[in-house]
Amino acid sequence: MAARTILSTQCLYTAARRAYSSNTDKNVAFLGLGNMGGFMAANLVKKGFTVRGYDPSKDALNAAAKNGVTPANSIAAAVDGVDVVVSILTSNKVVLDVYLGKDGVVAHAKKGSLLIDSSTIDPNVPKQIFPIALEKGLGFTDAPVSGGVMGAQNATLAFMAGGRKEDFERSLPLLKVMGAKQFHCGQIGSGQVAKLTNNMLMGITGMATAECMNMGIKMGLEPKVLLDVLNNSSARSWSTEVYCPVPGLVPTAPSSRNYDGGFKNELMVKDLELASGMALGIRSPIPLGAVATQLYRIVQSRGYGQKDFSFVFQLLKEENKN
Repeated sequence: MAARTILSTQCLYTAARRAYSSNTDKNVAFLGLGNMGGFMAANLVKKGFTVRGYDPSKDALNAAAKNGVTPANSIAAAVDGVDVVVSILTSNKVVLDVYLGKDGVVAHAKKGSLLIDSSTIDPNVPKQIFPIALEKGLGFTDAPVSGGVMGAQNATLAFMAGGRKEDFERSLPLLKVMGAKQFHCGQIGSGQVAKLTNNMLMGITGMATAECMNMGIKMGLEPKVLLDVLNNSSARSWSTEVYCPVPGLVPTAPSSRNYDGGFKNELMVKDLELASGMALGIRSPIPLGAVATQLYRIVQSRGYGQKDFSFVFQLLKEENKN
């Protein structure tokens, strides 16, 4: 069972300003150059940072190189001599291996470096890394993001950071280049708590939007009329305004691109499972979160894990035919 730890914190919002000090750390290692990390690293290059990147995927490395990122052939080579290490990785195990492994970040980063992990993981993982990094003379902050691939591409991400205030303040010049909003949420791990809370709510509202739009359309309402009503009524939400699950209604939503290029359903399942584990550790009831987790698991079990999580609309639509 997860540790029964309650973080009593207040997230402090810092407005984005695109300029940064001439004294900013300029040499950056970026670990994880996939759908999110590739764009985030490219945005750092655009603003004058020297970025060395590593990813086990050669395709990801080659794509990043086209955007000015210098490829490295290992984690150790990527972090050698840099001022700041930024990572966005896939799982608890990967993060622990990358940071604490024999050939990992903590073993090879220079003393005084700042480590920023933007992965979405269990809050206990940064708590394991932080004291070891501190002992080695390294700063560390957990700073997961919200905003998806579009936010990474357009540098409009929201960062939720946990850790020492001085590490957060040192990270701001980089976070402001990659995103529009930055929140210091408190002690180490609190960024993950904020992110998992956000993503559970996102999964629940996404599921509810898909369910109710499917019902209204099945009853004969024109999809566009229904969406206009929702967006001008009390049910308005990010899921209706920005991320509508019905294809063709919001051109920039993944649903209008065959549910590709968004937040993969398999990642939604992972985050909901992490949030469920966190809730279990403090005995916080999550009846809606549990239902959402099971529904997105069904989508994944039917072979649609690589599609955006809003594909749940298609699952519900298909159920009408049975």
